[in-house]
Amino acid sequence: MTFAQTPSPSALRGWLGVAAITASLFVFLTTELMPVGLLTPVSASLAISVGVAGLMVTLYGVSAGLGVPFIVAWTRRVNRRVLLSVLLVILVAGNLVTSISPNYPLVLVTRLVMGFASGVFWAIGVSMAMRLVPERQASRAAAIVMSGISIAAVVGIPLGTVLESLTDWRTTFLIWAGLSALVLVAVVTLIPSLPSANAVSVREVFGLPLRNVPLRLVLVTVMLFVLGHFGAYTFVRPYLEEAASATPFFVTAVLMVYGAGGAAGNFIAGYTVTRSLRGSFVAGCAGLVGSLLLLLAIGDGPVGAVVALVLWGVSFGVVQLCQVNMTQAAAPDTFEAAMSLNTMSYNTSIALGALFGGLFADRLGVASVVWFGVALTAASLLLTLGTGRGKAPAAREDVLTAGE
Repeated sequence: MTFAQTPSPSALRGWLGVAAITASLFVFLTTELMPVGLLTPVSASLAISVGVAGLMVTLYGVSAGLGVPFIVAWTRRVNRRVLLSVLLVILVAGNLVTSISPNYPLVLVTRLVMGFASGVFWAIGVSMAMRLVPERQASRAAAIVMSGISIAAVVGIPLGTVLESLTDWRTTFLIWAGLSALVLVAVVTLIPSLPSANAVSVREVFGLPLRNVPLRLVLVTVMLFVLGHFGAYTFVRPYLEEAASATPFFVTAVLMVYGAGGAAGNFIAGYTVTRSLRGSFVAGCAGLVGSLLLLLAIGDGPVGAVVALVLWGVSFGVVQLCQVNMTQAAAPDTFEAAMSLNTMSYNTSIALGALFGGLFADRLGVASVVWFGVALTAASLLLTLGTGRGKAPAAREDVLTAGE
């Protein structure tokens, strides 16, 4: 896929711009996932159930997923640096409003608006990074941003839990508003003007899976594992508190260990996807299923919980990087359109996973949410195995990896 290049930016400034986009990804994705580690204190503070508190993740994911192809089309003439700056302004304001919100309905409305901004970033961020560097290094720039997805996903929740344990949940969001403001300054300072050059029409986005069978399979696979993973992970703190009588300190520690496992999984996948993309995904997805079963079997003690969460983190790190590469391999010539669909599928599945998980948690107990995760991640694994090697997108020589 060819991206228009910015006229002769210095090499250093180009890579600094890539770093600013990666930082943008970190604050966007962490803002989306951070409430997972804060459900218990938020529910207690605002006098709502844990399941209802999970709607903070649900509504954010709904707007991030469903709104992206339309907003990207409507802003097709907007300079991408300007657009990213506006998105970050919304993120700063949203975190600030959340930190001072007097009631839960205002929190939900704020999260809904922030989700729209997050979804647009997911659609434009990678292509922006590829335009900031010489064309021969575009894949490396994309790899840097993409590998940051996994790290942000696994670091965000433990980080929110740490900040909340040191302060409170409102201060946590206030701190994140400040960090988002710093990223906004970096974007304005480091990224040059980027006139819109690769806008994706709504018709092109929604027509792509009708023509591209491998991409359609990837999107369904992603939907299933994201539903299972985030359905269970959204309620991991309440589960540990109930099953293992975990203290806030232990929850913080085990989520940090999970984050380290996720970073390790991302690193491992950076080397394995070039050898066997499908095999790497199968191994990671099998690890997800196994880790959830381990959590149910031995997660009532501290050692068992740590073992299960480490395996969970490593497996998710592998799967997370694989699914982005699978999308690129399935639609290399229409990557931006495919990423728009990936964004819709991924974020909508986060929202639905949190919603279904909340229903299970409130009606059948938090352990049932883990079983929900087992069922959906196993379905994703079986779909991948059942489609056969001939139908799965193969790894390309220019596949984007963290190890490039």
